[in-house]
Amino acid sequence: MGVKGWEEAEIDRLPVDLLAHIFLFISSFTNLAQASGVCRKWREGVRRSLGRRESLSFAGWKMDGDAAARIVADAYNLKELDISRRCWSFQITDDGLYKISLAKCISHLTSISLWGMTGVTDKGVIQLVSKATSLQHLNIGGTFITDDSLFAIAENCPQLKTIVLWSCRHVTEQGLIILVSKCHKLQSINVWGMRVPINCFVDLLAMSPALQIKPRPQHHIFGSASPLPVM
Repeated sequence: MGVKGWEEAEIDRLPVDLLAHIFLFISSFTNLAQASGVCRKWREGVRRSLGRRESLSFAGWKMDGDAAARIVADAYNLKELDISRRCWSFQITDDGLYKISLAKCISHLTSISLWGMTGVTDKGVIQLVSKATSLQHLNIGGTFITDDSLFAIAENCPQLKTIVLWSCRHVTEQGLIILVSKCHKLQSINVWGMRVPINCFVDLLAMSPALQIKPRPQHHIFGSASPLPVM
């Protein structure tokens, strides 16, 4: 048997579970896709490795909604999902969020980031959060959502602890009040760049005195020099 034949035989002896464990250390989706195309056994190894992941990030990768949804569908133990926009070539639309929301793992997610995803609207966000009933941490900063998304979050995410609404300028005082009134475990909210009156923060703190509003509103509004926590 030649060297090439011996190498192929050795590779063929690797059990699928061992391949899956090895593929867990590969973070590049390009490399995983290439590994998946080697043979049927490697494809199964990649699929099983996705099923073992608890954290998944698409940030910085060139990928559309269909490809992201297929990967998330195989990641059935997923707890944290980051599909934030960190490069101009990556963009998810409402249709992509809808397909991602169909994955079985969504109801078990504790953290989701959609930071900077300007291609999504209330329609896609509502589809996603309506299934994410275990959600504790949500970043939807830099998106064009409105109060409708906050109403859906308030109704479907009772475990929510932190939310980033950085520069969500279409969200109003009404959305914030509904969110805080229904999400009783909410500990922190980032409102930087939002167009809401300062009196709104007074109302939010009256409803939930322990709530951390980031960044800190002007302290004199509250009649105290004690600062609020800042991110």
